[in-house]
Amino acid sequence: MPDETAARTTVTERAIEKIKAKIASGELEPGQRLPTERDLAAELGLSRSSMREAIRALTVMGVLEARHGAGIYVTRLEPGDLLETFGVVAEISRGSTLLHLVQVRKILEPAAAAAAAARIDEAGLARLRAEMNAMERGTTAEEIVGHDLEFHRIITEAAANPVLAAILGGLNSRTFRARVWRGYREEGVFPRTFTEHDQIYRALAERDPDGARVAAAVHIGAVEDWARRQAGEDPSGVE
Repeated sequence: MPDETAARTTVTERAIEKIKAKIASGELEPGQRLPTERDLAAELGLSRSSMREAIRALTVMGVLEARHGAGIYVTRLEPGDLLETFGVVAEISRGSTLLHLVQVRKILEPAAAAAAAARIDEAGLARLRAEMNAMERGTTAEEIVGHDLEFHRIITEAAANPVLAAILGGLNSRTFRARVWRGYREEGVFPRTFTEHDQIYRALAERDPDGARVAAAVHIGAVEDWARRQAGEDPSGVE
């Protein structure tokens, strides 16, 4: 039985690769309907069961989508579609994996803030200020989390890189941020966090990429310290 399962998995992986190759070559375009499962299996020389499993896997990945009564289609292949499942990892991670994800944010968020400093307009700055004010008036962690998410989304949107925005959107899930804010509430560090947001805002308003990069790094560094405590590590980084 294990050998049969392994063999079926290998065939399914081959089916996945063949469909991906068709998309990469342009033979299948974004939004295009796939041939029927039977026809595609025959064309690629694979069993229908393997093709069915491959289609299911590619649907989970955001590459394909099933439209009720209409068949299977290639998605728009937008970064947000393809990286949607990435956010699940951030939502359920614990311990060292959670810390490692925060460290990825520590690399990307300062870069996004620096890019945003050169591009954000007055309307974007006004939206940031509104979210900051709403955050400080918030009475529940859930309310604060919503405004915090929007604050960071506005910044990544201003960076004008949809792939970067999709990755950070996954890492900055509502569930993850709620865990951080609940921890902050218990530690009584809300005022410090609001100050960090203000420093990011000021750098953006001054169109200062280096200042925005540093302010964002300080902000995410505080989140990293929290994640280290959750993982049971010394926040100084010394084991």
